[in-house]
Amino acid sequence: MKNVDKGFSLIEVLVALLLTTVGVLGMVALQGRSVQYSQDSVQRNVAVDLATELVEIIRANPSETFNNAAPQFPMNNGLKSSSIFYKAKASDFSNPADCVASATVVPRTAAEQRNCWASKAKALLPGGSTVFLSDSYICRSSSAGNCNGQGSMIEIRLAWQVREGTCLDAADTSNSSTICTYTVRVQP
Repeated sequence: MKNVDKGFSLIEVLVALLLTTVGVLGMVALQGRSVQYSQDSVQRNVAVDLATELVEIIRANPSETFNNAAPQFPMNNGLKSSSIFYKAKASDFSNPADCVASATVVPRTAAEQRNCWASKAKALLPGGSTVFLSDSYICRSSSAGNCNGQGSMIEIRLAWQVREGTCLDAADTSNSSTICTYTVRVQP
């Protein structure tokens, strides 16, 4: 009689268990990275919405941004070298005040709209007012990252705080930054 073994050997079972374990560990690592990317996406979407909102506030108040603003003049002419909307890095807006908006009060002046926007930005972006003051800026710029008070573009940079190694900014090649940024340049 011939003895024919049927079934798996112990080595085959161990190899199958090893492959399954590697696959499960890969899925766990992928899940952790997915959560990190989702968190970054949410924070960037908030920054994009805030920047867009500020651009619309700036466009709604051309006399605060342009030397000669329509409708008094045929067209907007030249960005002002200083504006209530400009904010240098490591500083706050000039004459900031609390937001006046409530269920019954709507901000009417450009300064009130700016102050409400700043309060919203400080509340929505992680790191609050500390990071808003130290790393965010709004300026007139002639080239990206150059707040020289010249040119026809307004550059808005919003910043927020994250855990070390979780910022997905392309400029953070060492992956050690705890501050993420979103920058947009617009022509109002």
